[in-house]
Amino acid sequence: MEIERINEHTVKFYISYMDIEERGFDRDEIWYNREKSEELFWEMMDEINHEEDFSIEGPLWIQVQALDRGLEVLVTKAHLSKDLQASFDDEKLKDLPVDDRIESLLDQHFKPKSTDSDHSEFEDEPLDFVLMFNDIEDVISLSKRSGLEGFQTKLYSFEGKYYLYVEFVEEEIEEEDIDNILSILLEYGHESQLTIHRLEEYGKVIIQEDVFNKLNQYF
Repeated sequence: MEIERINEHTVKFYISYMDIEERGFDRDEIWYNREKSEELFWEMMDEINHEEDFSIEGPLWIQVQALDRGLEVLVTKAHLSKDLQASFDDEKLKDLPVDDRIESLLDQHFKPKSTDSDHSEFEDEPLDFVLMFNDIEDVISLSKRSGLEGFQTKLYSFEGKYYLYVEFVEEEIEEEDIDNILSILLEYGHESQLTIHRLEEYGKVIIQEDVFNKLNQYF
């Protein structure tokens, strides 16, 4: 397991599926067996606390990124105010200018690069995001914008909200173009911490692919 200490309140780690299996867990059950996934998570957190002195106190904000050969997990501890209300640094993203939100969003999602030749294939991993919209009209308005090309999309509904899954293949699109696209997307939606796996399991697929073109055909 590879551990990166981001700051006093945040740690990021990568664990391969091979490492997960060596710990006695099945690759599939960590998604569908809550007891097993929690057992694995707390086992990893104990290891992180031992190596990085990252103690668990209070609520946690957890983001899981599924890669082809493992998991990347970002864990942030809440700050408790005097009235015991929990807050997270990442919640401040909604108050940042769009450019700063893009930079923060990319920082959270870009895969860690390794000089180890065994991990060089991770550099070709797709870059993906989930964005939340309160109303389908916001997605329809977004679809009318130009410059939304060169990436894959799916649209889901879940618990009264709409979620757009966006996937970029970094070999096929320039970083500047990704920045421009994200600036447009963030004008209409907000980054969600829901994973694509949760949407696939519990959400409803509204449009399977090519979301913006499909919406423009009907609206």
